[in-house]
Amino acid sequence: MPTFTDSSSRTDAYSRIDNALILDLLPRLENPDAGVRRVALIELADLEDPDSLPFLEHALRRDEDADVRAQAAKLLEAWDEPEIATALCDALSDPDANVREAAALSLAEFKNPAAGHAILAYASHANPNVRAQVLRALREIRLPESAAPALAALKDENPIIRREAIGVLGWLKHTPALPSLATLATEDPAEEVRRAAVGTLSMSENAEAATALLLALQDSAWQVREEAASAVGKLRLQKSAPALTELLRDDYWQCRLQAARALGKLQFTPAVTALTELLTHPISNLRKEAALALGEVGDSSALPALQTAEQDNDPEVRKAVLIALTQITQKHLPQK
Repeated sequence: MPTFTDSSSRTDAYSRIDNALILDLLPRLENPDAGVRRVALIELADLEDPDSLPFLEHALRRDEDADVRAQAAKLLEAWDEPEIATALCDALSDPDANVREAAALSLAEFKNPAAGHAILAYASHANPNVRAQVLRALREIRLPESAAPALAALKDENPIIRREAIGVLGWLKHTPALPSLATLATEDPAEEVRRAAVGTLSMSENAEAATALLLALQDSAWQVREEAASAVGKLRLQKSAPALTELLRDDYWQCRLQAARALGKLQFTPAVTALTELLTHPISNLRKEAALALGEVGDSSALPALQTAEQDNDPEVRKAVLIALTQITQKHLPQK
């Protein structure tokens, strides 16, 4: 893709353009009014013509007005090509925070592996904000080559970088990282890092991961406990059932909800009493999850409480109760 840095290269770029609509817009990109330049960029991007890209990139790199640079960064979101990825990565160091944010948001939308390789070149950048945003952008591209820098970033002193590195490894389902993630899940001083690590441990069952998740169910931060309950449910980690039953009485209803959901998946009969108690909880989402969990457990001792809950004032709860009653009733029908 051509770029230009001076008047001669710009004239050369002009000479290669066949689209008259682009040519009509170009003089407005030189207007002294930043608002005029910004609108011209929007109209240029609306043409969806690759010949407009050098001018959008030039505005991102060179326009003196931060709002114009930020607009260019937003508009380049739709062009996940290596050259554009490089320009946006460079913009992550822009002196203006809005430009940096716009560039990061655009990079996060990229899916092209070729662009991913261009982004990967910035993974060891000296600026921690650049490293963090580059790791975030690499998540959904899922380049196998991004595993190595992500593993290295798990030891970064910046918790945001550690969190983003965990995201890369999770999207890659990079199981060799599980021991390191298990350590972070229980030992990292930053709550956001522990939570991210706990969520990623559900990618595959492994002894270290299981141990870490059981410990995380008792973490001091409720968000980590909530994430741990979700993770053990996904893994159907049977040994977590007693701790999950205790979590049904957690001070935070979000933890109780995930614990109920997980116990349903585990079909843990000893939790029936604690689950039936939740059918009268003031939060309707929790009543709904408790009902659904009781249906999955399938124990007939829950029938009286569920039948009472048929009169719940929330239609979603009543629907969940009906599903649970049907499941339990069918499970206990006489075999022909």
